[in-house]
Amino acid sequence: MSATTVRWTYAFIDRPLGRLGAAHDFWTAATDTELSELRGDKGEFTTLLASGADACVKVQGVEDGPGGAHLDFSVEDVPAFVESALRLGADSVAEHEGWAVLRSPAGQLFCAVPWHGESVRPPVVADTRLDQVSLDIGPGSYDAELAFWSALLPDWASLAGALPEFHVLKPPPGLPIRILLQRLGEDRPASAHLDLACADIGAAVVAHEHLGASVVSQGRHWTVMRDPAGGTYCLTGRDPETGGLPNRP
Repeated sequence: MSATTVRWTYAFIDRPLGRLGAAHDFWTAATDTELSELRGDKGEFTTLLASGADACVKVQGVEDGPGGAHLDFSVEDVPAFVESALRLGADSVAEHEGWAVLRSPAGQLFCAVPWHGESVRPPVVADTRLDQVSLDIGPGSYDAELAFWSALLPDWASLAGALPEFHVLKPPPGLPIRILLQRLGEDRPASAHLDLACADIGAAVVAHEHLGASVVSQGRHWTVMRDPAGGTYCLTGRDPETGGLPNRP
């Protein structure tokens, strides 16, 4: 295992600064977690703390736009991981003390951060688990974006999705967050959203509506939701333990 191997992953819930309170309340309830102390000059960062496990979800307030999601990759050697990403086609956005912000070839932001020994995955909560970040990519950028992420994460399994427009990057056992690449029907800037694996989508929809979310649309085996902070995410019909569709990895 090299110093650039991803040792842990964080899914970031990005929401407007003015609506962070609603985001905090909803997502702590939906994931059975507690908020850490707020961090940052504007209190824009917080971690969702899971009892008896290592955190894998954080919340960030953004000043522009509706927000979305992004990934943080925890590695032993941040500069080496950054160098690898840049060599594969990423752009450097910001260098901080000990961590860095990068942009994928299609424009999706992600971060490289130090690994602090995280290893215990949070449990399934009420038959659901926040376990996937979906990268939504236009058709003109999709192939290059898939090649980039596959090369950056060489020890992650690369799996064709259930539909032609989906491709899964499944991490090694123990890592908490998968990546789904979704090819959109039209070109637009890259974006990302969160997916939760649900043993029973119908029950999950009812539970999330009770917490203040609303249904946006329904797909083949997923329901698009909007949380009280205005961000969209998906409840998907996948096994919360494995992340796969029934009878799929």
